[in-house]
Amino acid sequence: MFGLSREWLLGEDGAPFVDALVLSHPEQLERLRAACPEAVPTAVLAGDPCFDRVLAARGHRERYRRTLGTHPGQRLVLLNSTWHTESLFGDGGDDLLPALLPRLTSELPADEYRVAAVLHPNLWYGHGPGQIRIWLDRARRAGLTLVAPLDGWRQALLAADVVIGDHGSVTYYAAALGTPVLLGAAPLAALDPDAPISDFVRDAPRLDPTAPLRPQLDTLLSEHQPRPGPAEFTTSHPGESAARLRRLFYGQLGLPEPDEPALLEPLPLPPYEPPSRTAPLRVLTWLRGSGEVAVERYADPRSEPPGDGEVHLAVHEDTRDPAQLTIADVVFREGSAADPRFGSPDRWTAETLLRYPHSALVAYLTSPDACTVRTRDGQLLRLTADSAESAEPTADPAVYASALHAWLAAGKSVEELIPEGLTVRTGAAVHSVQVTSVRVTSA
Repeated sequence: MFGLSREWLLGEDGAPFVDALVLSHPEQLERLRAACPEAVPTAVLAGDPCFDRVLAARGHRERYRRTLGTHPGQRLVLLNSTWHTESLFGDGGDDLLPALLPRLTSELPADEYRVAAVLHPNLWYGHGPGQIRIWLDRARRAGLTLVAPLDGWRQALLAADVVIGDHGSVTYYAAALGTPVLLGAAPLAALDPDAPISDFVRDAPRLDPTAPLRPQLDTLLSEHQPRPGPAEFTTSHPGESAARLRRLFYGQLGLPEPDEPALLEPLPLPPYEPPSRTAPLRVLTWLRGSGEVAVERYADPRSEPPGDGEVHLAVHEDTRDPAQLTIADVVFREGSAADPRFGSPDRWTAETLLRYPHSALVAYLTSPDACTVRTRDGQLLRLTADSAESAEPTADPAVYASALHAWLAAGKSVEELIPEGLTVRTGAAVHSVQVTSVRVTSA
């Protein structure tokens, strides 16, 4: 029992060497009484300050989702691994995570799912940040975000729609919040059989790493029923930890408490970190009606994506494999319209179209909701999310470029789109895009 056994709590004289042992729930006190009764007088029930900060920030969930570049209608899949050898990213079990992450980013449609990972700090500092990034490089190029190990994991947890994890505390916090959890690793032998997390690990749904991932996530989300155990046993005093801990600390110091309320630092807003997909994208498209195109994009798929739509290849200019650019139907990149390194959207699109004669269309993404595109016949267009539709970006603008390419490849004309705009479907989401002709200044 981690932290509750005699070797953790008693000195050489057999007496507790701690003045106070902070516990978050009475069930821990009962396990302490069974494992090390000598330490029971030092026990203090003070709740869980980490979980209290999470609970206080629940109202900012949508803000944290936008921070990770999660669009409305997208599902955020968060993977979590603790540092045990039999964890999701452990070297004593199946070591699933390095293989699972690129599968998630290649099997799930990029515009319907967002993928991020939270790894225990001991993994980062045990292997080194550089090694972690190397191991997960393929998934990162396909759109995975690695969440900072100390500062951003709570916010990512609040933003998540589903968590794939193991027996670590972050996964248990997710279950306590009522978030659907799928266990990729569940080493019961490593857990105290009387601890609540053992009950959770025994009963939680399991990931089948040999089966397709999307059906498993869809089933989990459709059948999920929050379990009462994690929420009950995470803390017996929700919202009270700051007051209880300050009372304990000042009592240990023999000082009177301040008069003002004891408060916890609120969770900070992490920096904006949208997905960066420099891996090649296989794009399926379907013309659904007048000015309407459905799009599914798959980053670096290991096999041909399912579906009977028309297929094209969209490649970021910064791809690791330059040969993909020579066969790409759509070439794109993001950047400021005023970035002097690229001249201007007009100039970059003209130069890029000349550089890659196979490409039918190139796109310069100038903001989270707009891009400038140039077609093979020289038309320069501005694609912009309809501001009346939403106050926030509703899709990656590169998907607008792929939809326009599909429209033109089917023999349709730009002139049909300029009056009414382009409707782009990604899964169940519908995006209205304004199409504007731009005066061409570059040959």
